[in-house]
Amino acid sequence: MMIDLVAQTSAQRTPAVPLSDVTVLLVDDDDVAREGVLRSFRKHEVPCRTVTAGDGGEALAILHGSHPDKHIESPVIVLLDLNMPGMDGFQFLDALRADPDLRRTVVFVLSTSARDQDRSRAYDGHVAGYMVKSAVGPQFARLADFIGKYARTQELP
Repeated sequence: MMIDLVAQTSAQRTPAVPLSDVTVLLVDDDDVAREGVLRSFRKHEVPCRTVTAGDGGEALAILHGSHPDKHIESPVIVLLDLNMPGMDGFQFLDALRADPDLRRTVVFVLSTSARDQDRSRAYDGHVAGYMVKSAVGPQFARLADFIGKYARTQELP
């Protein structure tokens, strides 16, 4: 009886979403960094949709569907810079985790900061990973590869 229940539960699971159905929300105030990530995604043929936000406040508006111009569909992976004017990455993360509709959103930090305090604080905010911009390779090549592999192998909320 237990085996049948396990088999039935496995069969009812939703299969992994095709990468073309995943949206990456890139939250970064640095135009050069944003363009570098987008260019890398194109070069490495990461077929996900991308939407950009210049700070945490804009990102929340996009996720809530209240931004006048930018709209997003689920599932979403957020690439979050920490040091931004307005609502910074930590304030965004706090607001996101406090929102019952958004708290399960997958967030990866993509920051210039290699400080242990920032990394610890980000993981306390339940990020899925922490990447230092200088370590993801020339022109964000490793980031494109990582996001593609992650989205293909995970069942996103």
